[in-house]
Amino acid sequence: MAFYIQRILYKGAQKLQYMIRKMKEEDIKQVQSVAKDSWHATYEGIIPLTIQDRFLAEAYNDDMMQRRLAHSLIFVAEVDGTVVGFANYGKVNEQKEAELAAVYILPAYQGLGIGSAFLQAGIEAIDNVQKIIVEVEKENDIGKGFYLAKGFHIIAEYDNPFEGHPLKTIRLQLDVA
Repeated sequence: MAFYIQRILYKGAQKLQYMIRKMKEEDIKQVQSVAKDSWHATYEGIIPLTIQDRFLAEAYNDDMMQRRLAHSLIFVAEVDGTVVGFANYGKVNEQKEAELAAVYILPAYQGLGIGSAFLQAGIEAIDNVQKIIVEVEKENDIGKGFYLAKGFHIIAEYDNPFEGHPLKTIRLQLDVA
């Protein structure tokens, strides 16, 4: 199934065009770079850098990216041929829920509508989805604020010993249908 969204965005006085499309294998290196840069910016002061880097090396290595590409739905946001963000959706389960496993956008491109376009892409592309579930660290104010502003509501909160580092995680749900 082909999927493609093209939009104009404004970054200050500069007009940029971006596209949301399904990820291709040749995007892997750029997606890995976006993951690293956005993780470092997002989790600075929340998760120690050594733990971030260890997690990124495991979760975004070439083999894991190949598996993600084969078994989930990944969209990328592209500006002038460069990937500036990505969103990773899991398959719909028996409760008609899809997990939004990752949304990462380079800091310079956050707040410009790309995250909203990723949500729209998932809702339009995933058949039979009634709920989208996402987990976010409680201290990640930008991520948490984005999801709440888009209509997600908190359904759970729990302690999450992430790579040996204590975190509080919140689980949010968006009712699609």
